[in-house]
Amino acid sequence: MTLVEEIEQLKKEKNAVVLAHYYVNDEVQAIADYVGDSYYLAKVAVDLKESTIVFAGVQFMGESAKILNPEKTVLLPEPKADCPMAHMAEVERIEEVRREYDDVAVVCYINSTAELKMHSDVCVTSANAMKIVKALPNKNIFFIPDENLGRYIASKVPEKNFIFNDGYCHVHKAVTADMIKRAKESHPEAEVLIHPECTLSVLELADYIGSTSGIIDYATKSDKKEFIISTELGVLYQLKKNNPDKVFYAAGSVQICPNMKKVTLEKVRDCLRDNTGVVEVSEEKREKSLVPLKRMLELASL
Repeated sequence: MTLVEEIEQLKKEKNAVVLAHYYVNDEVQAIADYVGDSYYLAKVAVDLKESTIVFAGVQFMGESAKILNPEKTVLLPEPKADCPMAHMAEVERIEEVRREYDDVAVVCYINSTAELKMHSDVCVTSANAMKIVKALPNKNIFFIPDENLGRYIASKVPEKNFIFNDGYCHVHKAVTADMIKRAKESHPEAEVLIHPECTLSVLELADYIGSTSGIIDYATKSDKKEFIISTELGVLYQLKKNNPDKVFYAAGSVQICPNMKKVTLEKVRDCLRDNTGVVEVSEEKREKSLVPLKRMLELASL
């Protein structure tokens, strides 16, 4: 029996479903029941009928799935796969900002720990952040933990007053304007597609700025045949699958998230077989962090 066949058999035995983020290894995306970005997978998780969710991604994703599905078993194939940015905000700073601004909304990127979500008013993803920030009645927005996404949204919603946090995705921050310029010189016919977690100096060079799913949709619908991709390179699997007649180039050689790449087929098999990597969230933490997640799903659906 092959590894893939073993996983399929275990899924049936355990009444399990596999969710995979676009940034994990190609072979893991290939066996997943649902592949997507954080927003899509959060929505999918709410309506699943299976009793066990295997989340091929990093810690905060497994936590979010458990918060939204307390009655289900949530397994992480690699519990040590973490997102450094998810920890890059402090509760003390949130409380300080709340004291300073009467009407502030703490807007928390879903790429964050349950602890940070507990102290936030609403969660957002890169796909829905602009829509949700515009819908909030608050004038003041404290955007955590990613400064780059916050600054991009602020540039599009000038009527709001943003307070920024010193957090970042190391993969996207490592992409520089010079890298994009060199890639464009090498591939002058290619359109430049950039994730908003990149710095503003990089975003200024984009033909399109959007979430991972947005980048895939744009490239799929575009009449262009060549694209420079400035996000984690795991997205190339879906881009090539959807567009076999198009060519995709990396902006540079730094676009790899080592944590996402820790998730392997063997680890998916092992967690299903041995029931390891169980995600636990205390009831108090779950109830408090559920509030901003539910508000995100409500506002994003308006």
